[in-house]
Amino acid sequence: MADHYAAQNRSAPAAMEAFWMPFTANRQFRDTPRLLASAEGMYYRDVDGRQILDGTAGLWCCNAGHARPRIVEAVARQVATLDFAPNFQMGSPLPFVLAERLKAIAPRPLDHVFYTNSGSESVDTALKIAIAYQRARGEGQRVRLIGREKAYHGVGFGGISVGGLPNNRKWFGTGLPGVDHLRHTLDIGRNAFSRGLPPHGVELAEDLERLVQLHDASTIAAVIVEPIAGSAGVILPPPGYLQRIREICSRHGIVLIFDEVITGFGRVGEPFAAQRFGVTPDMMTTAKGLTSGCVPMGAVFVSTDIHDAFMQGPDNAIDLFHGYTYTGHPLACAAALAALDTYEEEGLLTRARGLEQYWEDGLHALRGKPHVVDIRNFGLIGAVELAPEDGRPGARGYQVLERAFRKGLLVRTTGDTVALSPPLIVERHHIDDIFSMLGEVLDSL
Repeated sequence: MADHYAAQNRSAPAAMEAFWMPFTANRQFRDTPRLLASAEGMYYRDVDGRQILDGTAGLWCCNAGHARPRIVEAVARQVATLDFAPNFQMGSPLPFVLAERLKAIAPRPLDHVFYTNSGSESVDTALKIAIAYQRARGEGQRVRLIGREKAYHGVGFGGISVGGLPNNRKWFGTGLPGVDHLRHTLDIGRNAFSRGLPPHGVELAEDLERLVQLHDASTIAAVIVEPIAGSAGVILPPPGYLQRIREICSRHGIVLIFDEVITGFGRVGEPFAAQRFGVTPDMMTTAKGLTSGCVPMGAVFVSTDIHDAFMQGPDNAIDLFHGYTYTGHPLACAAALAALDTYEEEGLLTRARGLEQYWEDGLHALRGKPHVVDIRNFGLIGAVELAPEDGRPGARGYQVLERAFRKGLLVRTTGDTVALSPPLIVERHHIDDIFSMLGEVLDSL
């Protein structure tokens, strides 16, 4: 019976009208479908049996690669043992076991974990906790949230409000009240083709002081930033930028949240970007690589101070009126534990450090290709910025996506930015293949 369901994924469906695909030009897709049928290791296969090298770890999430045996077995055994257990006023063992494992790799004092089912839910959870924390410590007037331009924090109303991508915001009303934004740090004019962190722009952190003076610190609950903005096209922090944001938040009693949905679980050569950059936030939002993309799951890491502020009052009082039906789902926990074991056994959480220079050299070898105006990289993340066609923004990016897929390479595009983030099991010959194929595609534009 199980083979019956798997078989349906190996060939093109008879009809494609009913499924409204997310973040997709649906009519265009139905004309030229790109349908993935199976995956293993570094590769997908499409419904025609063609091999597709995964240059994006799925959607920034399959950090251990595809169909890893330990993860597959853990999920299969778990669904036959305990398929679901509620975590409202009762629980099951695995969420507690997993939380201890996560605590062990997180920066101190982020010693507590609240589970979600996605990065979007992690962001909205962290924002709610930040506002509730300010109230719990007697500063209920602190309800303002500060995000950053060009930021992507998921698709909940909290996330799109603090996010800074116009198309994600303008269709859905005014969003949450009392939200403001820092300027972004993308400065191609001064930093084009920088290797690693861009040298210019640390002064942009002073935007936070400006907003503190504008709104008064006593009204601000939290600041949320991505250490590296992924979905907007790999926007990197200048050296010292995150440290300065941390200093300003600490001085004014503002909760600092790092959105590590993309950068978490080894993408930049440490378990979390907070460790790579030497800056510890008060909360971290995660998802994606937590289960290596196998089962939807997210987690918010919370400092001891914030957690303990809620542990007051009668013992029988609910301390946080928030959660999801699938918070700490047994299948997700099993997948996450198996992913953590795989990361540990294969050294994947730090492996990007050893490949970083080779990745950087291969990526920057694309400089000089047609229409390339910038290249950005850090850890095993990269971006190639293309000059847009006159009057047709995003057209070149889509051409790269489509032509790369037909050539046998999966890339991610945001407008005219081509983003890359391979599974952490990538070898040098895979890196050579990624940039060889991408170079041929760029030459064809």
